Amino acid sequence: MAMEGYRGFLALLVSALLVGFLSVIFTLIWVLHYREGLGWDGTALEFNWHPVLIVTGFVFIQGIAIIVYRLPWTWKCSKLLMKSIHAGLNTVAAILAIISLVAVFDFHNARKIPNMYSLHSWVGLAAVILYMLQLLLGFFVFLLPWAPLSLRALLMPIHVYSGLLIFGTVIATVLMGVTEKLIFALQSPAYSTLPPEGVFTNTFGLLVLVFGALIFWIVTRPQWKRPKEPNSVLLHPNRGAPEGAEGTMAVNFGNMDKSDSELNSEAAARKRNFALDEAGQRSTM
Repeated sequence: MAMEGYRGFLALLVSALLVGFLSVIFTLIWVLHYREGLGWDGTALEFNWHPVLIVTGFVFIQGIAIIVYRLPWTWKCSKLLMKSIHAGLNTVAAILAIISLVAVFDFHNARKIPNMYSLHSWVGLAAVILYMLQLLLGFFVFLLPWAPLSLRALLMPIHVYSGLLIFGTVIATVLMGVTEKLIFALQSPAYSTLPPEGVFTNTFGLLVLVFGALIFWIVTRPQWKRPKEPNSVLLHPNRGAPEGAEGTMAVNFGNMDKSDSELNSEAAARKRNFALDEAGQRSTM
């Protein structure tokens, strides 16, 4: 099945991949060139894993997982295969997010820095917790064949909305975290004087924002949605009839109406013929 507006989709997809990849590269350049590199020793080098893993997993990989169903080259693949790829990408993103949190808490504890005092930390931890719940919900309800179709139909809109909400929250959290880090780290020269690191990192923040905007646009276009499989049946949450059943029932009702009208017409014709015969008999008499 051909995708409507394929060229536009392809241009946005390439743009999203390019911007997302640049976001990861900018993060690595930031921590390797401006923040002295990476390590796992309780110093600032360990903290630097936090932005690298968050942008790589929680932003870039999660964004790809969101739009994987929209790729027209995968429409011939089975739905189970695409569900597995979607779940696999989200699992990788979750693992990287957890490691990034371990790096932050380990660094804070080694330096005797208080934990969970900023808005960035509150929103970020909430996003990770919701993401884990979303992942478990998707695994047990949509990937495994245990949940009834009525439950899947009921939870699907919630699953889609919460996924976009979490992704948007992650983008906002990254921007808050970058600003917070620069305010603390840049003292001489100060962040307010717009030093080279400040300009570079602000540009990196804009790349993350643009990547999120492109993902949101791609995933919200109805013409780029994966077509439903011909043999798939999805129950409506507010009633037990499966999709397609209403159309079949409507056709049957239409045929019934048509048959009734034909019967009525035949009955009326018989009545007219009977009346004419009776009138003819009376005139003969």
